[in-house]
Amino acid sequence: MSSRDTALGGRILKVDHAGEQGAVNIYRAQILAARFTAPALVPQLREFKSHEERHRAVFATELQRRGVRRCRSYWLCGIGGWVLGLVTGLLGRHAIAATTVAVERVVLRHLEAQLRELAGQDEAAVAAIAQIVDEERQHHDQSAAHLEPGRFWSRLLSPVVAASTESVIWLGMRL
Repeated sequence: MSSRDTALGGRILKVDHAGEQGAVNIYRAQILAARFTAPALVPQLREFKSHEERHRAVFATELQRRGVRRCRSYWLCGIGGWVLGLVTGLLGRHAIAATTVAVERVVLRHLEAQLRELAGQDEAAVAAIAQIVDEERQHHDQSAAHLEPGRFWSRLLSPVVAASTESVIWLGMRL
């Protein structure tokens, strides 16, 4: 394995770690707001948050093993995630579900591309990323079950949240 391959794996893991910080905070803020706007979703949101905390720990452990510092976008992702979670949490269950579906659709596409790109190059990074894919897919699928086709929040939030998620990933890979 060349140093370029491990450098790429480290960069990807840094961005994934920062993204998990954002996800934890999305759910943290959605839980806060959903207690009032969508109380039936709170147990599911707590479960998703616990998954994201574990994912963040997986990436943190691998970064520590490599001696790599976390991404410069870590706190930006955390603050942005909290704001996104609070706003969508206040908008109710359809906005919460639409946000999760949009974020997870982008995240899953990136994770799958990362697995392909790192396969045979950085197996430790592949192992860390592979640990979380199924739960991210579960978040997407369970949230999609709450959506009703053509609803206002789905049409409005999906492209905005997807573009924001793509932008944060793009920025993180360049910081």
